[in-house]
Amino acid sequence: MLPEYLEEFLNHMRVEKSASNKTLLAYKTDLSQFFNFVSRKQGIDGKDISKEFLNHRMVRQYLAAMQESGLKRSTVARRLAALRSFVKFLCRENILQDNPLSVVTTPRQDKNLPKFLYPPEVELLMNAPELSTALGKRDKAILETIYAAGLRVSELVGLDIKDIDYEEELIKVKGKGGKERIIPLGSKAKEALILYIQRGRAYLENNKQKNNALFLNRFGDRLSARGVRNILNKYVDKLAINQKISPHALRHSFATHMLNEGADLRSVQEFLGHVNLSTTQIYTHLTRDRIKSIHKNTHPRR
Repeated sequence: MLPEYLEEFLNHMRVEKSASNKTLLAYKTDLSQFFNFVSRKQGIDGKDISKEFLNHRMVRQYLAAMQESGLKRSTVARRLAALRSFVKFLCRENILQDNPLSVVTTPRQDKNLPKFLYPPEVELLMNAPELSTALGKRDKAILETIYAAGLRVSELVGLDIKDIDYEEELIKVKGKGGKERIIPLGSKAKEALILYIQRGRAYLENNKQKNNALFLNRFGDRLSARGVRNILNKYVDKLAINQKISPHALRHSFATHMLNEGADLRSVQEFLGHVNLSTTQIYTHLTRDRIKSIHKNTHPRR
């Protein structure tokens, strides 16, 4: 029965694809949604779902049901991608002879531009932390590091003290799938990190337990992703920025500003740790000022 192969599939993704625990949980949840749909549709127990039920007609019915329920296209596409990976694994293991999803197309995605800040807004945000306190020094270093290196929040909180090379102004990051990359840090982030390490971090350390994490919370433990979001929200509220900004928006800002200033797409791909260039291409949108400048300088009737 199909659900019996779920753990084997997850183990395959963990060992051979270096999938993170978060990714594995997402796969398990998405595939369980499909099993639940088949169970309800056929009026059978979930344990009794055989491979015969995994056909293109059932998958199309599943897609239609998700779309009728009002799910975002990105959610529908993600669940279908999880199912495709599972089916590919079943074919590789000769559990399925043919791929029933080969004739099923993925719904077209909404092409929403990623949110980003303009350089003056970034400048305001970077100057918002109060540097007279240890937490302020930490927050300044966090904001500068995310923006300087275009980090995911998970990559930021995973940093250890040893991952920073101050002399070369480089940072070693462990990205998705445990893949490491080296990113230039820049002088502003370097200054903020040195200030935090030399005059802020010691006040946050827990004397009873040594922690190698670069960024600590007020209890001396490794700062969490939620903690970073709360920190950013505090400064966004303080500055009254008129849009909801996540740590990922700073990563978007990094990519947008790099490309607008002339960086090539493949270099930005390396900085961001994207496997596919198509993922990086969402950042090739242009800011209003850049669009106006191009139009002014190139249009023959201006």
